[in-house]
Amino acid sequence: MAVKVTALTDLKVVKRAIAEQARQRVSQASEQVKAVKQAATDKDLFVRAAGAVKPLPDKRKVLHKVEQKMPLAMQYQRDEKAVLIEAISDEFDVGTLLDADELLSFRRPGIGPDVTRKLRRGDWSIQRQIDLHGLRRDEAREQLSIFIREAFKQGIRCVRVIHGKGLGSPGKAPVLKSRVHSWLVQKNEVLAFVQAKPADGGAGALVVLLMASKG
Repeated sequence: MAVKVTALTDLKVVKRAIAEQARQRVSQASEQVKAVKQAATDKDLFVRAAGAVKPLPDKRKVLHKVEQKMPLAMQYQRDEKAVLIEAISDEFDVGTLLDADELLSFRRPGIGPDVTRKLRRGDWSIQRQIDLHGLRRDEAREQLSIFIREAFKQGIRCVRVIHGKGLGSPGKAPVLKSRVHSWLVQKNEVLAFVQAKPADGGAGALVVLLMASKG
């Protein structure tokens, strides 16, 4: 009987020891949780009091502002387009350079009258054309300039430029006609032009002779 009592006493001691260890672990875990919460609270209070904090720049380093540059291909196209637009003006007086006839033909100095006669007869076949009818002035000027430049670069000699007769414009006036005359005279690639034959557009178009490309 004495042995049994001793065993029961030992068992109780073991149970109490286990319970005490469990209590201590719970207490330690609770203290750790409190410490973490307190640290977070302290940090939050500091941030609110101090505001957003940024690291100071390292004075040993020199910061260079990166300049955004336009890609070379895009810059070239932009520059070329600007040159084309600036190359011809709306203020140019073409009247003194046009032949004094009812068709208002043009030939550059040094080009004989036979050239305009041949243009009227159709001795040069029309290789390409552009229709400016319905375009606004600035758009028509830009499109015409690009068209003449590209045709010249490709070795095209004779083109037709359709500017319209103005039938759909207020007062039935050909809005682009006189401007197209002026723009073409200012293009160095243009040697001469005449009003197109009725079959080719008549008063609503011009047949233009370009100089031969060296390329």
